[in-house]
Amino acid sequence: MHELAATDAVFVREDANTWRASELARGPWDPRAQHGGAPCGLLALIAESAVEGEGWQLARLTVELIRPVPVDLLLSAVMTEAGRTTARVEISLLAQGKPVAKAHALLVRTQPVVPPEEALQRPLAPALSMPAPSDCTAPLRIPGLPDVRSFYYTATESRVAAGDAAAPGPAAAWFRLRVPLVAGAANSPAMRAAAAADFGNGLSWVLPVERFNFANADLSLQLARQPVGDWIGLDAVTTVAPDGSGCTFSQLHDERGRFGFATQTLLVFAR
Repeated sequence: MHELAATDAVFVREDANTWRASELARGPWDPRAQHGGAPCGLLALIAESAVEGEGWQLARLTVELIRPVPVDLLLSAVMTEAGRTTARVEISLLAQGKPVAKAHALLVRTQPVVPPEEALQRPLAPALSMPAPSDCTAPLRIPGLPDVRSFYYTATESRVAAGDAAAPGPAAAWFRLRVPLVAGAANSPAMRAAAAADFGNGLSWVLPVERFNFANADLSLQLARQPVGDWIGLDAVTTVAPDGSGCTFSQLHDERGRFGFATQTLLVFAR
């Protein structure tokens, strides 16, 4: 695991709408491009910051990765439409004047719910179906990915929970951010979920990295509740068709159980 300085962060906010990516945003496919988890986590922060008032919670985030997001300066443009109980936020990230990512977020205003007496006799949430982070020790290491300072190797800590990362097929792992996603800002539960969810296609890879690219063109995140604690668990499976299309489906867990789902559309092609 690479060493970190106390000042390390994935992004530095230069003004209200300007974000500078550090090398800790770097992805596995091209050293000039970010790992998808970096802009996805940033977009979650922007969405959560776009609505005023108490009690708002991110329920859905759909991110379109239009082109590789550079490890460089990014500008954000935000449009918000808020009602009494729901708010919708549209965000564009631009690099050198061109859109590189867009996001559509749905936030809901939460309120206490008292379940009926019969519901108290049964669990209200699925139990944890993967080993706890404390019971897992091996870091996720996908064959063929470079061991350099990056989002994957440095900004994020991982622990394999099920499957064999050295072999193709479904797998599960825990992830947690080792640094602030944005310097000076706390990593919110939704930010941690968005940053971790983008690992699904790499975690459950089915084609060798040395011969194929299988980068995702989007990420859709659905949160039934906010995750608790630093660790985000992914139980992921990837399907690839002979025509080069593919998708990844991930169940999202914290140490209390499942809290949501994520899907990714894959771009698969030979190197």
